[in-house]
Amino acid sequence: MNDLVFRTGEATVFASEGQYTDAMPEVVIGLANGPVGTAFATMMGQSAGHTRFFVVRDCNQMVKPAAMMTSKVTIDSAEYITIFGSIVQSATADAILDCVIDGTIPKSAANDLVMIITIWLDPRVPGHDKLDKKELFKNNYEATKLAIKRAMKNEPSIDELISNRNKISHCMVKL
Repeated sequence: MNDLVFRTGEATVFASEGQYTDAMPEVVIGLANGPVGTAFATMMGQSAGHTRFFVVRDCNQMVKPAAMMTSKVTIDSAEYITIFGSIVQSATADAILDCVIDGTIPKSAANDLVMIITIWLDPRVPGHDKLDKKELFKNNYEATKLAIKRAMKNEPSIDELISNRNKISHCMVKL
């Protein structure tokens, strides 16, 4: 388990047309008694506009491995934090637990690992009168599971990145 000192992963699941439910979690996983554990403990304080909280499945049901989540964008409304702390948090928690159930995260390590997850929730989601909450949940669940899987498998490999260097460019950059 010493090779689980510091792992990172990310994934993107795009929204369907007319929705703002893109999910783009970034995950850091590591031992509680290592650098990720130190960062995790340091995050216990709050930062204006970037609320941090444990990932829970429901009241009194904190997920294992323990995970801290925070938003990639500034939280500026109660409606945003309500959606972030309910639908998105629930999807994130289910993804983490399912990664233990399916063996992506070893069950034997569930009490020794911690995770920090930064999460994208589009600022247009609060107030979006046609928000598809099921899609918001699904996208965050799928992206979080994939980000964790990639972290645990050290993906993408450096060889993959090198082989794709001239084949892939950032999808948001149009030069």
